[in-house]
Amino acid sequence: MENKYPSLLNPAVTRLTPQQIFELIKDDLVEVEEELARQVQSSVHIIHQIGRYLMDAGGKRIRPALLLLGSRLLGRPSGRDVIRMAAVVEFLHTATLVHDDIIDEAELRRGRPSVNSHWGNEITVLMGDWLYMVAFENSLKERNFGLLDILTRATRKMVEGELIELMHVGNLDLTEANYFDLIRRKTAYLFCASVEIGGLLGGANRDELQSLHDYGMNLGTAFQLIDDVLDFASSEDALGKPAGNDLKEGKLTLPVIYLMESGDPALREMVATVIRDRDYTHVARRQLLDALNGMGALDRAREEARAHSAAAWNALDAMPDTTSRLALQSLTQFILEREH
Repeated sequence: MENKYPSLLNPAVTRLTPQQIFELIKDDLVEVEEELARQVQSSVHIIHQIGRYLMDAGGKRIRPALLLLGSRLLGRPSGRDVIRMAAVVEFLHTATLVHDDIIDEAELRRGRPSVNSHWGNEITVLMGDWLYMVAFENSLKERNFGLLDILTRATRKMVEGELIELMHVGNLDLTEANYFDLIRRKTAYLFCASVEIGGLLGGANRDELQSLHDYGMNLGTAFQLIDDVLDFASSEDALGKPAGNDLKEGKLTLPVIYLMESGDPALREMVATVIRDRDYTHVARRQLLDALNGMGALDRAREEARAHSAAAWNALDAMPDTTSRLALQSLTQFILEREH
């Protein structure tokens, strides 16, 4: 069979491991963590307490990594502006997670009680707002309108994505086009903004910024596709939150959309039952997983992720041949292989 994604699947193509990628920016990431810790310090005790709780939970720090690597593509060393903005994109990401958990009534996040289950919805929604404001306050310190354009556009798209998702809760007829529009807004635009801001701070020109934009959109789309596959295929221990949660919350993801496209009324009723019950009491998660595997729905969704990862890799081909470029391209493989 012809290899459609030579850069991703050819063992002869040089790639960096996740460990090698993060080793490149290890010192910068330490500074980002210190910046995050500084920013959550507050004379308001509850803000400081929740801020530390959120930062101590860790995370992959993929968005700060994208910004740091993007800033190095043209050979510029990281300065305070780069570190500050890497912290900003992590704050924005954290703010969306905090608000998501309220909307979803989530009890766990990264294997620990979510902020809303610990402190309640009223405090948590205000904490999310505070994180947004801190992020934009720090962005304004750069006095860079190009940077602010990227950031405000991404934030607007993310909020629009949340609203669109709420409008589609329980919609058994969600289309692939609706789904891809949704995940670009909810996830891909912040990936895109992270690497674009890095490029902007590193001196990238308009064509180079467009390459970074295309890279970020495709990488973020692939990331969310794998996230949605793992929601069914992984375990609660690996995910740090309940598995199979999206469907319980009434959210149709691409594997389920493929299942619904079969037109099988029994499968449609199975999906409708989980959404109606908001649990897997009458339809076991294993039963649904077997149906998804039987229809090849999870494999099809993974194939979509591979296509977007390949597009992300190829988007950087015209950029200078540096270790940072190789690291960004290698992240496309890491996205596909992750298990949580």
